[in-house]
Amino acid sequence: MRQLDPISLADIREARDRIRGTVVRTPLIRLHVDAPAEIYLKLENLQPIGSFKLRGATNAIRSLDPEVLQDGVYTASAGNMAQGVAWGARELGVACTVVVPDQAPRAKLDAIARLGATIVKVSYDDWWRCMVEHGHPDVRGRFVHPVADRMVLAGNGTIGLEIVEDLGDVDAVLVPFGGGGLSTGIATAVRALAPRATVYACEVATAAPLAAALAAGKPVVIDRTPSFIDGIGGRGVLPEMWPFVSTLLAGSLVTTVDEVAAAVRLLAQRARVVAEGAGAASVAAAVAGKGGTGRVVCVVSGGNIDVDVLSTLLGQSSE
Repeated sequence: MRQLDPISLADIREARDRIRGTVVRTPLIRLHVDAPAEIYLKLENLQPIGSFKLRGATNAIRSLDPEVLQDGVYTASAGNMAQGVAWGARELGVACTVVVPDQAPRAKLDAIARLGATIVKVSYDDWWRCMVEHGHPDVRGRFVHPVADRMVLAGNGTIGLEIVEDLGDVDAVLVPFGGGGLSTGIATAVRALAPRATVYACEVATAAPLAAALAAGKPVVIDRTPSFIDGIGGRGVLPEMWPFVSTLLAGSLVTTVDEVAAAVRLLAQRARVVAEGAGAASVAAAVAGKGGTGRVVCVVSGGNIDVDVLSTLLGQSSE
């Protein structure tokens, strides 16, 4: 099994200095809605690429020595990390390739292409293999893992710094769970600065690898049903991430596809916020009371949703 060393608060603070000037310090706003908790939204959908992934990708690329970048960089991503790596590569003038699953949404593929990256489409199985094996044999360049990379984790952790600085008496932080890179980074910062607060992963019932792993006491392979919620829900928890997600996170909060769809509508109608399915998963859990009754921060991890999907969801009844 690959081993990944933990990150520290110092790593996260260094990351904040490294990404300053490119990454936006996103606002933390109150969601005024009837719910068991006092809900706040950390709006990572307002990053230049519409996703938190810019934080980890920028930190990872800027941490590399110039000679390492001569053959360019690449990543495996359904869209958001691809945009983050492509953005960072374009800033440095180096080539970027993205390995994407063949079901990646058009809105994200178009955004990747606009940033000048080369797109390599593969089956979902081959894409997942790239994640597990940390690279693809047919792609040149330095592989930037979207999850299991210390510099990516540290960049993600800067969100935790901002949350605690803006809401010091936070009770819980709810974080969409894809591979655990976002929740692990945030939890590291929160545990160091606000140890009373709990950090939860948020998953959808059609693909909840962390919930299954926690129940089994180890990573397991799960069945995955594709839905409009494309940014979270893999085949399983990566073994190198298990030591972190099993100890830093308070648990997995699982909601249904319908509950996430309702959260997308709620954010648009009540907060004028456009969120993709993964980004709304935290809100779905908080509104359902799964995150407790205190001050709950929901990380809205991204807003890159296909216009047609968003139109369909907004046209559906909230009943």
